[in-house]
Amino acid sequence: MGRFLSFLFLLGCAIAASAAMAQQYPSRPVRLIVPYPPGGSTDFIARPISERLTERLGQPFVMDNRGGAATVIGAEIAARAPADGYTLLVGTVTTLAVNPALKPKLPYHPVREFAPVSMLSAQPYILAVNPSVPAASVAQLVAHAKANPGKLSFASAGLGSGAHFAGELFNHMAGVDILHIPYKGTGPAITDVIGGRVAILYAGIATLRPFVGSGKMRVLAVTSARRSPGMPEVPTIAESGLPGYETNTWNSLVAPRGTPRAVIERLNATIAAILSEPDLRDRWAQQGIDAEPGPPARLASHIDAEIARFAGLVKATGLRLE
Repeated sequence: MGRFLSFLFLLGCAIAASAAMAQQYPSRPVRLIVPYPPGGSTDFIARPISERLTERLGQPFVMDNRGGAATVIGAEIAARAPADGYTLLVGTVTTLAVNPALKPKLPYHPVREFAPVSMLSAQPYILAVNPSVPAASVAQLVAHAKANPGKLSFASAGLGSGAHFAGELFNHMAGVDILHIPYKGTGPAITDVIGGRVAILYAGIATLRPFVGSGKMRVLAVTSARRSPGMPEVPTIAESGLPGYETNTWNSLVAPRGTPRAVIERLNATIAAILSEPDLRDRWAQQGIDAEPGPPARLASHIDAEIARFAGLVKATGLRLE
């Protein structure tokens, strides 16, 4: 009986300490690692989140852009950080699903080393080309690529990134040979596509809309199963001659595994409130981005499902990083 009472006492103390931690958190600046250089779609998602977290929680949430190696550099830094809530990671589809499917020797594990906090957003990629490419549709691009095997190239935000996979899936399903050119982020890739050094780019609507609108790029299709509200006039790749083609990009917030549950719950509740703000939802919707708040358990299930999906796609396409 005495041991049981002692256990209850210790449990009560732990609960009280956890509640106190949640009320006090954060008491100093928080580092928000974005595993891409500035200027890409993940940066576009993370910036308003960091600004609103700062406003709501009273401490700076400082964005730390750590691009390179298809998000591996930023993810490893986050995985090795203290599990105290003061280092967070914007976990992307590349970080948490594509990399595990493609890279058996990652320096981090997407499940064992990260605690889910909240889903943030989901959106399709768009397939865009330099205006010099003689193709105004997916069918014309496929025909041009087949007539010029090995002469076209596509850019992505990095080797093994979600955008890289979008291009390789296109190659596989269309039966074409378009060379992949990896970059350290979407920003540098945009520069080379606009400059004509690379013909094709897969990236988010929010990032490419200004360049499409100014005529510096031509958009051919979106990668989702249905047309995007952000560009309703643009067809899907599936309806443009490759039925069954579908892949999307998503962003989430994760913390090093072992971060106190009370801290995760406070962050999750704050993110849910932020993603319910009409102005943010409307702004994102105009760019084809869906706000996706939800509990940590939902994100955990989503990550598991995406890892399995991309592993299956890698097997089907035979994609390798050598």
